[in-house]
Amino acid sequence: MNSLSTLTEVAKLVSDDMVKIANKQRLQDFFFFRVTQSFSLLVLLALLGIIISLFINAWPTFHKFGLQFIWRVEWDIIKNDFGAAIAVVGTVASAAIAMVVAVPLAFGIAVFLTETCPTWLRRPLGTSIELLAAVPSIIYGMFGLFVFAPLFADFIQVPVKALLGGMPLIGSLFGGATNGMGILAAGIVLAFMVLPFVAAVMRDVFEITPAILRESAYGLGCTTWEVVRKVVLPYTQKGVIGGVMLGLGRALGETMAVTFVIGNANRMPTSLFSPGTSIASVLANEFGEAEGLHFSTLFALGFLLFVITFVVLATAKAMINRAEKAKGS
Repeated sequence: MNSLSTLTEVAKLVSDDMVKIANKQRLQDFFFFRVTQSFSLLVLLALLGIIISLFINAWPTFHKFGLQFIWRVEWDIIKNDFGAAIAVVGTVASAAIAMVVAVPLAFGIAVFLTETCPTWLRRPLGTSIELLAAVPSIIYGMFGLFVFAPLFADFIQVPVKALLGGMPLIGSLFGGATNGMGILAAGIVLAFMVLPFVAAVMRDVFEITPAILRESAYGLGCTTWEVVRKVVLPYTQKGVIGGVMLGLGRALGETMAVTFVIGNANRMPTSLFSPGTSIASVLANEFGEAEGLHFSTLFALGFLLFVITFVVLATAKAMINRAEKAKGS
């Protein structure tokens, strides 16, 4: 009887201790949940605050010009006559050129580092590419203005204009002054900037492909390109699209590098060599001296840049969801 009562008391003590531990863990889980939830809500509140502040300050411009502000090409500070079309076209065009140049290069770099690069070279080469992302944007801008622009004018613009400038249909794309500035130059400099971001993300997602999938494909007789196209890319589709969208977001919002080489001309570009402007460069050049409706217009441009970025990210998310549904079906 004594031993039985002792066992009962021990079991009761153990049960009490387990209840205390469970209550403590439940309290810790609740506290951890609320803390992480507050962090997430803080980010959402900050984002909401940015949207509201942009819209409030931009309201006088939207109230005066309405939706026509988006496709108006006027930009007259003296007469308070403004439009966003020139800046929007310059932003979208330079970012599109940057992605056309950067994405194939980033894909090739990622494939080389994960599939064919010698082991001894893989880490130093990958680290070197990632270090490019740490270079400040103003350094890229100075490089573009003082080094890239003269070389681009002498060795690219002049020969290309002489060769293609007189051709029908496409000749108009290569007109304008050959001074190294313009939409195409800005896009190429942007490509240098977004390349390390896209390449690093692609390399990381390619590396998470299970080795057994690669080995099985090679065992079936697939070439390296077939393994990448039919095994690696389908498995890492989400990550690849995410890396591309990360680079596109950086290209859309870049300021100083574009300001140095785009030409900063408030007129609609008529060719790839024409000078232009972007939303970010307009803000950088004019925000310090803006007042009145001009000040409100710059906030309106910032709001439009936010909307463009949101649309791009939403489109990328929709593409990923559609691809996932297609796989499931």
